[in-house]
Amino acid sequence: MSSVTIWHNPRCSKSRQGLALLEESNHHAEIVKYLNTPPTVEEITAVLKMLDIPARDLMRTKEAIYKELGLKDIEDDMKLIEAMAEHPKLIERPVFIMGDKAVIGRPPEKIIDFLK
Repeated sequence: MSSVTIWHNPRCSKSRQGLALLEESNHHAEIVKYLNTPPTVEEITAVLKMLDIPARDLMRTKEAIYKELGLKDIEDDMKLIEAMAEHPKLIERPVFIMGDKAVIGRPPEKIIDFLK
């Protein structure tokens, strides 16, 4: 089966559920604990293109750091991407990447369709 990369946070129940679904599907998983190994600006940009969403839609807007950095008022996607690269806690999780496509695994059922 295809290889899938997951931006994973083991402390997140949705991320753990997504990883379990991936393991049940016979796909090889490269697990990236993105809080320890943050994605680069280039990697985040590439994933946003795959997802076909603006940067803010990949952000956890209820995180304290989002408010502390005043990101609500930022309209420039590149500034938001740079903030995610610098503060990976801002990145919604889990993110699954396979080839040239990606999905945010919320709700986890989205992963099932993605892996087909």
